[in-house]
Order: sequence, then C-alpha cells, then structure tokens
Amino acid sequence: MRILLLVLLFIVTSFQEIYAQDSLATPEVKDSTIVSTVNIEDKTHQFSYKKLIVPAALITYGTASLGIKGLRQLNSSTQYEISEHKPDHIRLDNFTQFAPAALVYGLNAFGVEGKHNLRDRSIIYGTSMLITSAITIPLKNITKEERPDLSNNQSFPSGHTAIAFASAQFMYREYKDTNFLLSISGYSLAVFTGVYRMLNNKHWFGDVVGGAGFGILSTELAYWLYPKINNILGGKKEKSQTMIMPYYQKGNAGIGFVKNF
Repeated sequence: MRILLLVLLFIVTSFQEIYAQDSLATPEVKDSTIVSTVNIEDKTHQFSYKKLIVPAALITYGTASLGIKGLRQLNSSTQYEISEHKPDHIRLDNFTQFAPAALVYGLNAFGVEGKHNLRDRSIIYGTSMLITSAITIPLKNITKEERPDLSNNQSFPSGHTAIAFASAQFMYREYKDTNFLLSISGYSLAVFTGVYRMLNNKHWFGDVVGGAGFGILSTELAYWLYPKINNILGGKKEKSQTMIMPYYQKGNAGIGFVKNF
C-alpha cells in the first residue's frame, strides 16, 4: 500500500515537470485570437516522447514482474502481508475506477469547466476506454497470469486499475491548466482502486502497476488521436452531432455511439 502511494507521488511529480514545460511554451493569452487558439489546441493534442516516460516505466515494471524472480517474489510477499491482515472485501473498486471521469462531467455540470466541451471530452474519454479495453483484454488472454485468489488466469494487467488511471489522467488533462490541485485529485481515486484490487485478492502488485501504465498511455493516445477522430466524425459540420459514452453494467464495459446528421 505504501509502495502504491509512492508510485502515485512519482506519477504526479513527473507529469507536473513534463507539462510545466508545455505551459511555459504556450502561455495563456487573454486576447483570444484565432492564431493563439489554434496554437493552444495543437499543443493540447500534440504527442511527445516525454509523455511516454511515466506510462512506459510503469508498463515495463508490470511486464517484468511476470518473469523476473525478484519481482514475482515481491508480488507474493505483498499479497501474503495483505492476507495476514484479513481485510474486508468490498467492491467499491467497481465504481471508483470511473469516479475521476464522473467528477469531470459533474464539475462541468456545476460550471467548473474543463478544457473541452461535452461532445469533445466524450469523444476523448470514449476513445481512451476503447484503447484501454483493446490493450488489457487481449493481454489477459496472452499472459494467462493466475489471480491471487486462483479464480482464473486473467490477472495481468489489472483492467480496473487501467480504467481508473485512464480516468484520472483524463481528469488531469482537462483541469491541469486551470486548477492543478483539482486535476491531480483523481489519482487518489485511481490509487484507491488499485489498492483494493489487491486487498480483494484479485491482483498482484505488478498487475496494478502495469494497469496504471496502460491506463495513462490510453488517455494520452486518446488526446493525440482526437483531432483525427473529430474530422472523421464530421466535427467541422455545425449540424453534425456525435456522442460517445462508455458504459459499465454487470461486469461488462463498452462504448455507446450515437450520431445525428
């Protein structure tokens, strides 16, 4: 549990340093001209290698934990320590994985605006969830890592944690330029989700770390892909309306798509 908190601190401080440089390169311009708006928008959806540092580190550790003896022993010792305390198994992690994204929509409804409007952020978040599923589901079937509770062999990576960190990264990207403390608050919910996947005896530590990396990467890819997807969906047409929303029901996650011409 303490290790996960350190991972959270590492993520937050790393992203703060990475995006601080972007903020200095693209200062806020009160006189909203067409040129400044375009530049800021391009910067928001620009993909750079620096944004791969944190997710790559987490994914590398998670993947390494599948084969390196020392890391596998850390998985086992962490789970053994948890089992000694016999924690109550609660299922809040089924809901907290989506909590940061729900906060973005809730805050916008109460007038705390993020970087994108309802349509655009729905496309971005929907794309993130789609990428997360496209990565985690096949990997579970490829790696065939057995869960700590021996229920099945689809432990790596943690899908709940991937969704939680994808949602937290979505919240971060929407609010980092206007309210930094608010933007990083979603990570606490993501860490809670990861911790309880272990407390519920559903995942190893490496599964959770790897899932966090895949989740962050998925959201970064979604922001980078957004302009391209928006063009495909006819975003430049005023009469065209598109809505992409993720859903979760009875253990099944998916994407809903509606388009009005």
